[in-house]
Amino acid sequence: MRIGLLTEGGYPYVSGEAGLWCDRLVRGLEQHEFDVYALSRSERQESEGWVPLPPQVSRVRTASLWDTEDDGVVYGRRARRRFAACYGDLAAALCSTAPADASGVAGGASDGVSEAASALEADRFANALYGLAELARDEGGLPGALRSEIAVRALERACRAPGAHRSAREARVPDLLTVAARLERALRPLSLDWYEDDGLGAVDLCHAASGGTAALPGLLALHFCDVPLLVTEYGVRLRTHYLTESDAPPAIRSLLAAFHGRLAAETYRRASVITPGNTHTRRWQERCGADRTKLRTVHPGMDAAPFAEVGESPQCADPRTLVWVGRVEPAKDLVSLLHAFAEIRRAEPGARLRIVGAASGPEGAAYLTHCKGLAAQLFPDEADGPHAVGRNPVSFEETGGSELPSRVDAYASGALVVLSSVVEGFPTGLVEAMFCGRATVSTDVGAVVEAVGGTGLVVPPRNPRALAEACVALLRDPERRARLGAAARARALELFTVEQNVTAFHGIYLDILTRTPVRRVVLDDTGEPLPFAVPAEAHVPGRWTVPTASVVPRGGPGWATDVPVRATARVSATAPVSATAPVSATEGPR
Repeated sequence: MRIGLLTEGGYPYVSGEAGLWCDRLVRGLEQHEFDVYALSRSERQESEGWVPLPPQVSRVRTASLWDTEDDGVVYGRRARRRFAACYGDLAAALCSTAPADASGVAGGASDGVSEAASALEADRFANALYGLAELARDEGGLPGALRSEIAVRALERACRAPGAHRSAREARVPDLLTVAARLERALRPLSLDWYEDDGLGAVDLCHAASGGTAALPGLLALHFCDVPLLVTEYGVRLRTHYLTESDAPPAIRSLLAAFHGRLAAETYRRASVITPGNTHTRRWQERCGADRTKLRTVHPGMDAAPFAEVGESPQCADPRTLVWVGRVEPAKDLVSLLHAFAEIRRAEPGARLRIVGAASGPEGAAYLTHCKGLAAQLFPDEADGPHAVGRNPVSFEETGGSELPSRVDAYASGALVVLSSVVEGFPTGLVEAMFCGRATVSTDVGAVVEAVGGTGLVVPPRNPRALAEACVALLRDPERRARLGAAARARALELFTVEQNVTAFHGIYLDILTRTPVRRVVLDDTGEPLPFAVPAEAHVPGRWTVPTASVVPRGGPGWATDVPVRATARVSATAPVSATAPVSATEGPR
């Protein structure tokens, strides 16, 4: 089958988020053909290029979310009225959503909003969204219109209208300008030319690698071409917004939260299947309106091969060394870890702590400097004798050097791996430690309990004493530490490998296609129908085979005429795509 893989700031870019699991998925399903539709987030990301692509990637089309392009189209009076009506409805749906009910799901009755009214606003948002997409398809010029004074005034009218929630009513002009600019960037996929017969209309299934803006092309492919949509999320965009926009003014925060919530609800409503990466994400999706019957948890797949040697020889670790591995940032709460280690040292004077990781951005660099200063205060340099050079029992290191060439070597250096985060999605570093057969002590945040199960100790976040007591208990009990490490490795190999991830998605692809009505008859070079072009149910007598008149809507896809189409010829690639010279046009055939 032919899969349209939709990404935002991820695959196939070298520095893309979540690009690794997409690459493993594509390479693991070599029997299928993939068209990649990628949205880039920055000029730097585009300049760094792509990862080498496997032969089953037949085409890559890209678009940017960071630059301001305009097609030069100026709307006439009728188009302006059409845009103002659609954008006004979109803004009204956002302003009528209370911050506590930003997802638009039922349950806001306590705020005076009935379930029927909430459903009406959700429909209003969806109709406005597709109305803007149809306007862009018919007239063009949508990027300029979204940045125009008409958009800002429509947003202001919605905020000042009766029934708007308090945060929206308090929005000032700078707040409105900021929200309008952010909405313009998020809605750029509406203006793309990806939704034709030779684009997403030619694929059998759209697979969005995340929610939010990445899923918009999938929604439009479903709207224009009836292509089924699969959505995979390892973190919900609404939750990310709450975590990253905590310092924004209340009006900006609530309006953008309403947009992300409404878009998530519409995405979940139209998707055929939703695959959260863990139970924590699944709960957020249900809160945002996802139907439980559509949810299928698929844990992220990780390559266990690099950790095999360390995992099979746990006795090589230093029994007195604790290891922390990850990105240094405030959410990791290294301050609590350092205070916990001070108590560990009082109980076990020979213990050492290795903090392995680089700072994440300017905020992370400042936090790393603060942690180093705190470590110097809590743990003065110690020496073994009067003539020996002292050293600190806490070391801050990065991988890539001679002492720690890789993360595998970092895990191998200690007998106990610690995670002290106060905010966490799926704990990838913790699973890597499990692959290495290491016992773990971690805080109860995100999907930590789901990942660890009963193979590690879990303590409350921001509780240095509980963290210290758990670490001391395992440092003093090597047999228990070995049992937990062996159980952790077995659990990781059972649940979190690439093989289980690829197998799960392969089955979901087939399941969606078998439940999708026939859209077209695809023939190969010999004139025979291709496999999976017709679902199995089409051969069963009943309503599936009842002849119906073909209704071709104006501007609808060409395959709606029921004329057989030839399969798209795969472009063979004799060499991987260069990571330094990517195809930067809107379409880049390999």
